[in-house]
Amino acid sequence: MKTKKGFIITIIITLFVGAGLMYAAFYFFPVARSQIINKLEKEVTVTDTGIGDAVEKLYDAVVVVESYKNKQEITSGSGFVYKTDGDLAYILTNTHVIDEADQVYVMFTDGSRELVTVVGEDPYSDIAVLSVSSEDILAVAELGSSEDMRLGDTVFTIGAPIDSEYSGTVTRGIVSGKDRMVEVSINSTNDFVMKVIQTDAAVNSGNSGGPLANSNGEVIGITSLKLVSTGVEGIGFAIPIEDVLYYAEKIENGEEIVRPFLGVAMVDLTDLYSLYLSGIDLPDNTQGAAVAEVTEDSPASKAGLTKGDIIYKIGDEEVASVAELRYELYKYEPGDTVEISYVRNNKSYSVNVKLVASE
Repeated sequence: MKTKKGFIITIIITLFVGAGLMYAAFYFFPVARSQIINKLEKEVTVTDTGIGDAVEKLYDAVVVVESYKNKQEITSGSGFVYKTDGDLAYILTNTHVIDEADQVYVMFTDGSRELVTVVGEDPYSDIAVLSVSSEDILAVAELGSSEDMRLGDTVFTIGAPIDSEYSGTVTRGIVSGKDRMVEVSINSTNDFVMKVIQTDAAVNSGNSGGPLANSNGEVIGITSLKLVSTGVEGIGFAIPIEDVLYYAEKIENGEEIVRPFLGVAMVDLTDLYSLYLSGIDLPDNTQGAAVAEVTEDSPASKAGLTKGDIIYKIGDEEVASVAELRYELYKYEPGDTVEISYVRNNKSYSVNVKLVASE
């Protein structure tokens, strides 16, 4: 019994002695304690310097675009100065920002407003080019490359969401997706697919035509549209700058952007009502777009395409809708010969079609 009590007493004494030694170490060696604490703080510290320098680099090149018809403002959006050539400076924006306007003004970041000239526009690419005296501009944007961007890279927008009251608004996000294929309506009868960059940077209606830039302040795209749906947030889109410049150069040079003409009226296979009205019966297990009408003496007519044919491939690319068919077709130029694959009476056929210019 005495042995057991002695053992317990020994343990208690050992614990007190150990605690005392630890206290003494911290008391007499405070530097060591400070070093340990500082080391832990450094391991969890995060520094984010932001993108202020990049924003300042681009900021004064961005403008508010105001469209008027019969002296009444009908739309407003954004744009940016992307080049100068002699006495003129050129501004990029979206076609849908200036469409139907008879006068277009731009407002610079210093508050000055100038009447601009609409050099030209293209509804399918949604690109419009404006010009103004180079003496009026404040800065020119530096252009980058969308192809060099990676998923997760930082991007930001500058624009005028809602209206000019909020001009110069900066929103920040990342590249959420590349080469997204988004279907848009050009008008009541024509749908089109656009290849775009997806971002979660906040995009609102007045941002249309403004720049999407990388963390170096270089423009990599034109903000064009956003996905609006219940339960959906943070999905905006921008047209890659490479595609923008391709059409902008043609517009600047006064070249007419002529797209190829096939000569068919098409119906989506999901549009059952239109298919019924057209008297088209769907074959089994088929995707594509149905031919509802063939224009007389057109390339399609000469190639033997008829009402009820289901076009499912143009060249090497399969198509699942009228919008996709139009997108693939518009990759070609008038005068090109393209292979069209289609289904008729549950059998597949292919035919070479020589395209002509649309009127």
